Amino acid sequence: MSDQKLATNALHAGHDTTQTGGTRAIPIYQTTSYVFNDTDHAANLFSLAELGFIYTRLNNPTNQILQERLAAIEGGVGAVVFASGTAAISTGLLTLLKAGDHIVASSSLYGGTFNLLNVTLPRLGITTTFVDASEPSNFKEAVKENTRAFFVESLGNPKLDVLDLKAISKEAKAAKVPFIVDNTVATPGLLNPIDHGANLVIHSLTKYINGNGTSLGGAIIDAGTFDWANGNFPEFTEPSAGYHGLVYSEALGAAAFTFKLILEGLRDFGGALSPFNAFQIIQGLETLPIRIKQHSENALELAEWLLGRDEVAWVNYPGLKGNKYYELAQEYLPKGQSGLVTFGVKGGFEAAKKLTDATKVFSLLANIGDTKSLIIHPASTTHQQLTEEQQESAGVSQDLIRLSVGLEDISDLKGDLEQAFAAIDKSVLA
Repeated sequence: MSDQKLATNALHAGHDTTQTGGTRAIPIYQTTSYVFNDTDHAANLFSLAELGFIYTRLNNPTNQILQERLAAIEGGVGAVVFASGTAAISTGLLTLLKAGDHIVASSSLYGGTFNLLNVTLPRLGITTTFVDASEPSNFKEAVKENTRAFFVESLGNPKLDVLDLKAISKEAKAAKVPFIVDNTVATPGLLNPIDHGANLVIHSLTKYINGNGTSLGGAIIDAGTFDWANGNFPEFTEPSAGYHGLVYSEALGAAAFTFKLILEGLRDFGGALSPFNAFQIIQGLETLPIRIKQHSENALELAEWLLGRDEVAWVNYPGLKGNKYYELAQEYLPKGQSGLVTFGVKGGFEAAKKLTDATKVFSLLANIGDTKSLIIHPASTTHQQLTEEQQESAGVSQDLIRLSVGLEDISDLKGDLEQAFAAIDKSVLA
């Protein structure tokens, strides 16, 4: 069904009603394991001679529908879902890389991802060089003999930098490494990175795809376009000691990485998505095309309104004319620029904290992509573990407030921020 349009695939891809007893709604297969027909059937499943379900840590019918749907809307050959976005990133990188390998990554990443690459993976012998991704040649300059991946966010959180994906993908091809793009903020409703050269696309499904703040989830979509037999990845071309001599690139072709994620990543690290959460996420995915359009419209109108406020020092939203990423946004995100807006409050760190405390419609919490509007002060929360230099590189200043603009009436959102501004002592805003 991948030849159909986004809105259709978001509602139908992956679900064959003749295989689910005619159910129009997708069933929740809340089971840990599956009965084999006989020992030969079981042996065939374990040897991949036959495809089917073995154990929910590896695969599950509800999860499978979500995976096929995500692959369809992102344009990939396969997808694998995980317990969270962080589980997707960590499992994906640990399945792909080994001790001694190197990553080149954008410096403007979500704080948790930055910490994984900067602190945790080096303990396992996997290092990262962070670069200013606004200049694609920086990736080329950072490549080492042991570089095995490029990693970026298509729309940085919270820097909101729009990257020239096509230019970076050229550098990845030259380096013979996969180009990994976290597309969480943009969503496939606004951008398909595979169309611009990405080999692997990552999502925190918790955010816009689920959209209602109820369920954690993550995913990796495999474009099926990377040549795993190019000499840099012997784990794909040599017999696998962990899977009875299977040679991934020969046996599985374009879907080699998808199956490696399941057969090794989920088997060994165990970050499986709950079938109930998969069901919840599917409900959100079905309305993503409509929701992300309204998120984007509300965010743009609120950003324009903030520009006129005396209390505001600056506003960052890629859809604003004059924004440094406006031209790239028109190229890569012409349908909308998603629902995140950042701005600085006059008065700096303390004034920003006071404003976040004073809102009533905006909820102060650490999430994005909810139908409800959210607010946070990253310098004191999500990015507090970073040095001031690292915060600056990630686009986090002391006065920055991040809004995740929801689906409420825009006049109520403006009114809430207006009363919050009024609640701050004017001497603090000087």
